[in-house]
Amino acid sequence: MVCKNRVRDESIGGDHPNHPRIFGGKKVVLFALPGALTPTCSNSHLSRYEERYDEFRALGVDEVIYLAVNDAFVMYQWGKQELPDGAGEFTCKMGMLVRTDNLGFGMRSWRYAMFVNDGVIEKMFIEPHFSDDCPIDPFEASDADTMLNYLKSRQSAMKK
Repeated sequence: MVCKNRVRDESIGGDHPNHPRIFGGKKVVLFALPGALTPTCSNSHLSRYEERYDEFRALGVDEVIYLAVNDAFVMYQWGKQELPDGAGEFTCKMGMLVRTDNLGFGMRSWRYAMFVNDGVIEKMFIEPHFSDDCPIDPFEASDADTMLNYLKSRQSAMKK
């Protein structure tokens, strides 16, 4: 699968300063969260990727990107630092948009992580129990440690 999206670039100016250079020519780790600025997403999922950022860079990763689908107000704050997907367009095209009405959240991203090499998805880690209105919030497959282990094994395999 080839990924395309837009990234905020204040140097462009205007109301929508974005350009489509997020995955091309780079090695990117992207992980998606169901709730930006929520305890599990921000305090556990996001923070562990931040703690291990230097290790990702040492393994040749150019960018680590966090993605969330939330309302416009949350996405405005999230978009100052992370990748907002307020309308869920990217997430829908990835097949990862789920309804979370049982939690009062509406449409959100399912929790997942992926490694993208020059626009091509090489590996995805999708949390189990993918479904609308899932009664649990699994967090075991898309974590930073799982992604780092994959990248280390990938690097070892390439050296052989």
